[in-house]
Amino acid sequence: MKIKSIAKFQKKTALLFISFFCVVSCSEAPNQQTVLMEKNMPIATISTTAGEVIIELDKENAPISVDNFISLANSGYYTDTIFHRIIEGFMVQGGGLDADMQNKPSGSAAIKNEANNGLKNDRGTIAMARTMDPHSATSQFFINHADNDFLNFSSETTQGWGYAVFGRVIEGMEVVDSIALTPTMVVNGYQDAPANPVTINSVSISE
Repeated sequence: MKIKSIAKFQKKTALLFISFFCVVSCSEAPNQQTVLMEKNMPIATISTTAGEVIIELDKENAPISVDNFISLANSGYYTDTIFHRIIEGFMVQGGGLDADMQNKPSGSAAIKNEANNGLKNDRGTIAMARTMDPHSATSQFFINHADNDFLNFSSETTQGWGYAVFGRVIEGMEVVDSIALTPTMVVNGYQDAPANPVTINSVSISE
């Protein structure tokens, strides 16, 4: 019995070691399927006056939100919009107003809320901003500066729909951190507006 127990333990240990080795080595090997899948995800590069933020867009789990974002980005809509709502320790929101805090119409129809896709509003994720109507998102988005569980989907009700995550920051989170530290004030009736706007120069997409 002791020999069998030792054999079982050694087998489990070996499997754990193999699993661990695969996680480490697969993440470093460019030919592994998991890496290829990540590379096939659309990548958005948000160039701002504070630096670049590179985002992996989750088209598999949020196809409507991703297609909408890509369409607006490719049209040049996001150029010269700003991060107009900034709350350190919560999120930075942009993609709808210019430096004068004037709305920039997107011309796009409101999209279906995909917050029930299983993705969470964790630090570094990007999600669609909206009004009190769950299915009202058009162009505005926000990047979570902290884990914001209360923004997650809980039920298909007005209060429970939550906010649809459609990607995550893979480079440039330090830029998001610097944006979050921007001093804010009330501008044209908007609270938490930047005293010195952080402008989006462009959003480029690579697929």
